[in-house]
Amino acid sequence: MKVKGLFNRKKPVVSFEIFPPKLDTPLESIYDTLDQFKALNPDFISVTYGAGGSQKDRTIEIASKIKDEYGVESMAHFTCVGHSKEEIDSMLDSMHDNALENILALRGDPPKDQPDFDFTKNVYRYASELIQHIRSKNNFCVAAAAYVEGHVDCRRLKDDMLHLKEKVDVGVDFLVTQLFFDNRLFYDFLDKAATLGINCPVTPGIMPIFKADQIKRITSLCGASLPAKLVIMMDKYGGNDEDMRKAGIEYASMQIKDLVDNGVDGIHLLTMNRPKSSREILQNTGLL
Repeated sequence: MKVKGLFNRKKPVVSFEIFPPKLDTPLESIYDTLDQFKALNPDFISVTYGAGGSQKDRTIEIASKIKDEYGVESMAHFTCVGHSKEEIDSMLDSMHDNALENILALRGDPPKDQPDFDFTKNVYRYASELIQHIRSKNNFCVAAAAYVEGHVDCRRLKDDMLHLKEKVDVGVDFLVTQLFFDNRLFYDFLDKAATLGINCPVTPGIMPIFKADQIKRITSLCGASLPAKLVIMMDKYGGNDEDMRKAGIEYASMQIKDLVDNGVDGIHLLTMNRPKSSREILQNTGLL
């Protein structure tokens, strides 16, 4: 099933993002977690790809199992960083052969051991070019990333919005946003997108804060801002893991309630592979 059809049938479309276990961890470690996620009845589950494509084989295997063995629609992340055209085509063929119909097409992050990676050496330098190539291969449903506060590598938000319009124009079915912690920024982003004629569904990506140090590192890499009340919350509870987890769940629940009340197309929960906390959030927000 192509995810784009879900947006025509219900609102909000509820989805999860999970990531494959590290390469030195048995793949089976994710499957008990998938049982618990299935019980939460998501509309689809996306599987990340890893910096530099480090998890690409596991991404396809897990996404296939989610669809075939767990009966939940899946979406595989796919990037063009460090791949030849032949490797890109091979991966797309593998996705097609495994009946994976949905792809989140991304430029991708550099390999962890190459922080100064030169993106100009990629076969496809930008996500828009990758999306255009995917469209020439098979009849995939293609999602793309949107950056509510602008991409960290783009100096002006206006320019980043124009780049987003380019992605949509070459064949994007829906958008999934980067994490953000102030819903007002998201609503402002939707207004800007509408002005540019971006009219595909947009589902906000929501990341609960479980560890203060972790979220500070993530936001420093992706450029998302931290509202003052969130910083105060992390300072207050950051020294106790369980208190921080509960506070993070409360904050994410508050965000999601407001988004749902304002009629968003979907909610994409960045689960950090934590089904228990995901269940609490869905229960708090009435989405379970």
